Amino acid sequence: MSDYLIIGGGINGLLLTRELATAGADVILIDKGEFGREASWAGGGIVSPLYPWRYKPAITALASWAQAFYPQLAAELIEESGIDPELQVSGLLMLAAEEAEVALRWAFHNKRNMEKVDASYLYRKESELAPRFESALWMPDVANVRNPKLIKALVHSLDKQANVGLKSHTELVGLCCRENRIIGSKLRSGPQETQLRADKVVICAGAWSAGVLRELSVSLKIEPVKGQMLLFKFAKQPISSILLHAGRYLIPRKDGHMLVGSTLEYCGFDKSPTAAAKQSLLESAYEILPMLRRHEPVAQWSGLRPAAPEGIPFIGKLEDFENLYVNAGQFRNGLVLAPASARLLADELLGRTPILDPRPYQPGALSREVLSV
Repeated sequence: MSDYLIIGGGINGLLLTRELATAGADVILIDKGEFGREASWAGGGIVSPLYPWRYKPAITALASWAQAFYPQLAAELIEESGIDPELQVSGLLMLAAEEAEVALRWAFHNKRNMEKVDASYLYRKESELAPRFESALWMPDVANVRNPKLIKALVHSLDKQANVGLKSHTELVGLCCRENRIIGSKLRSGPQETQLRADKVVICAGAWSAGVLRELSVSLKIEPVKGQMLLFKFAKQPISSILLHAGRYLIPRKDGHMLVGSTLEYCGFDKSPTAAAKQSLLESAYEILPMLRRHEPVAQWSGLRPAAPEGIPFIGKLEDFENLYVNAGQFRNGLVLAPASARLLADELLGRTPILDPRPYQPGALSREVLSV
């Protein structure tokens, strides 16, 4: 019997496994596919909400903790795995940002480094920008992480730990419940079915979390929201900062790759890339960086974000069960919130003093409406 069974091997499941295993617990982590190949892999890896002042304080609290922790996490993973997640502080330029005064007040109140810059500063910094921008909001401390490498580093690190069992291509068939306690889990790997017992079970299945819990007659307000991305490759990177305009962004990578993202599509669990989304992303990218017209993207993909109401994730114990927990619903902020989300739930599971007030994230604690930004 294991201490914990974690269902879902995305960034939240991986980091929670790491937190619990580091504390000495025996943990089994399962995923129906490869670890980290859904939203955790598909996103851009910006270590900040895009328009942070538009979110509730509950999001700001998680994001602030995680942003401060990311350098330590990256350094530890390099040491543990030999794989560099490529965390780089590139800064974020919000071009022609509306609500500038609101944003600056938010930054002052939350002690975040933000300033309004004029056109001369802007074009000295990013000379390839379209020539129509008069100002921007500049957040110099914002980083981005190479999320596929972050996932690879986490998996490699966890795979070396004797108290961790990693089971990819392993699907949860059902949870066996007696009164208000989960007493067993039926798993399927290929043609084989097995029974597994764990003291506590945690759902970290991203956009699929609501479906897992529906089998227990639990209603969790999480829906899939598709996001499509494009990728360019350059011999020399034409931008140095993350560029954000009208909800679309360009992200520079160290090796000359540039990500363009992303769409917001409410179309169920359909992950198919579309020509319409490609054209929409290209038009947005051209408005920011006209030189992209001379280049073709080298890849297009999509992923499904887990959207909880107001973007506030569900983190904690489900009210009607003794030993069933959830960590899901981070919406567009999965990568940035993940270290804090995992630490907060680990604090609850291990009986530690929580890093943040856990009440805003408790399942069923809030009546929320989905916020699209």
